[in-house]
Amino acid sequence: MRVKICGITRIEDARFAEKAGADAIGVVVFSGGVSRRAVPLDRAQAIFDAVGPFTATVAVSHTKSEQELAHMIALHPRAIQISHPFKFEKDPGVQVIRVIGRGDPLPEDCDAIIIDDSHGKGKKYDPSYALDAVEHSTIPVILAGGLTPENVGDAIRRIHPYAVDVASGVEERPGIKDHKKIAAFIAAAQEV
Repeated sequence: MRVKICGITRIEDARFAEKAGADAIGVVVFSGGVSRRAVPLDRAQAIFDAVGPFTATVAVSHTKSEQELAHMIALHPRAIQISHPFKFEKDPGVQVIRVIGRGDPLPEDCDAIIIDDSHGKGKKYDPSYALDAVEHSTIPVILAGGLTPENVGDAIRRIHPYAVDVASGVEERPGIKDHKKIAAFIAAAQEV
């Protein structure tokens, strides 16, 4: 199972996640005060530069600003993750992951979707909505929301997502990752 560790704020956490087997890391920028895990662009770049070429980097944001989206893309992540239906005039040059929640229609103008009502707050995903999304989506579905080392295995067996995404479920406090929890989460996800 593919795993993304999101809300990375420190280089040492990114490196540990990579060493533990994470497929991707997410760094929050331009959150408009929504996320306590947001970092400035220069720190986001340093975190992305700290991992090797086989670990996907994802710039995560709630921004609706075209200029801020351009700054995110200039970081050269593998993908950007956005929480709104921004329409790109041309190919942004990176993969686009859209975050959707209960009741949102399944988008098709992206490379993957993340099912997450909580937006990094640890609120448990809606199993019925997640199952429906996996069944009907024509693009990969990533499951997030309330996942922990203790419940990720059951979630994977039940929902069968393309990947899982965790932030608060592997933290000591917002933005500061617990390395033991990261290792346990990845091990539990990979056991399935």
